[in-house]
Amino acid sequence: MISYINALKILKNSKIKIQNEIVLSKESINRVSAKNIFSPSNYPAGNNTAFDGYAVNSKDTMGLSKKNKKKFKILKTLAAGDNPNLKKIKKFHSIEVMTGALVLKPFDTVIPIETVKYYPSTQNPKFIIIDKKIPKDNHIRYLGSDFKKGEKIISEGEVINSSHLLALKSLGINKVLVKKKPKIIFYSTGNEISEKIKLPSWKIRSSNIHYIKSLSKNSFFEILDGGILRDKDEKLFKKLVNKVFKKKIDIIITNGAVSAGKFDFVPKIVKEFNLSKYFKSVAIRPGKPIMFAKFKNKNKAFFGLPGNPISSAACFKFFVYPYLRKILGMKKEESFTAVLKKKYSKKKEFTRFIKSKVSINKKGIMEVEVLKGQESFRIKSLIKSNNWAIFKSGKANFKKGELIDCFKPLGIQ
Repeated sequence: MISYINALKILKNSKIKIQNEIVLSKESINRVSAKNIFSPSNYPAGNNTAFDGYAVNSKDTMGLSKKNKKKFKILKTLAAGDNPNLKKIKKFHSIEVMTGALVLKPFDTVIPIETVKYYPSTQNPKFIIIDKKIPKDNHIRYLGSDFKKGEKIISEGEVINSSHLLALKSLGINKVLVKKKPKIIFYSTGNEISEKIKLPSWKIRSSNIHYIKSLSKNSFFEILDGGILRDKDEKLFKKLVNKVFKKKIDIIITNGAVSAGKFDFVPKIVKEFNLSKYFKSVAIRPGKPIMFAKFKNKNKAFFGLPGNPISSAACFKFFVYPYLRKILGMKKEESFTAVLKKKYSKKKEFTRFIKSKVSINKKGIMEVEVLKGQESFRIKSLIKSNNWAIFKSGKANFKKGELIDCFKPLGIQ
């Protein structure tokens, strides 16, 4: 049995290569960018108005006052998307501009329409009357003031989201290079597992595959349901692994049959293959029997998750998920800290993944509460939790008020 830290080190040194592909930017949501993406142009592409109003040259308003008013002739009206097509502009002229319309020289400021006075009348406007100095740059959005040409939009290893898509489409980026979604095939194991609704008490409904498959929706990996392996399917499992070697599948996951029982055949079969990396059993709870292997000379990896639902969920979160981020070139998932609400004790040599609830107290301090029902079969506490708290190895007793590392559960927005 190895420590959780050493298990993570093995995972870090067992990367498999995930290829890149080009996709349409409109289809890139939740994909991992395979390179830095830069703006191909300035945005806005030209100076434009932020308000409906009248564009004038601020220099023409110098010295104007209530006693020294001036009429500015209205030349034309420009809407967003209109070609300004301006010829040489004389002094004391203006252009009516709608929001988004280009503002070209000599015009350098905009007077909002709400403050404009017309001549001869509002119904028959030929001129606007200005009776004060108008500052330069009023209500103008300048070329490149949001994105400059060559400015980075998305970093390599970053997950593309809806905000990124808005930028990509605004800047005319129609295709992006992303990492392919790692394909994971998931096998449930055990004679007790069933997909039927009505079951006798000695059977268990298949649930872990549905939970883990749900995590892949709107995410950067794909889960394939490989079906259920029964207790005597050792030879079948070996054949399936050999078949996977010939398919475009990156990771094999089994659920159950990794402990030391009579029918726990997974470790025995996996060890019959040529492996470059391997561990079995980690000093964690829940999920101690977890297993990992990297197949030698094969660009494929294997995870054996324990069968209990919470063990399976915890091991996917703290072993499979970090591994996926690593092989996709993503940054390590960041934790946050919260103050422990009540004291907690565990075995010193074990790392504990605890279903917990984070809240903010009356003083504005973030607190973490260890929920009741931490056994690996208990689902109710997972539903009530909004967080995984990690109590690290090397320490048995944690006092009230200590800072605890916390992670947001997968699948919770």
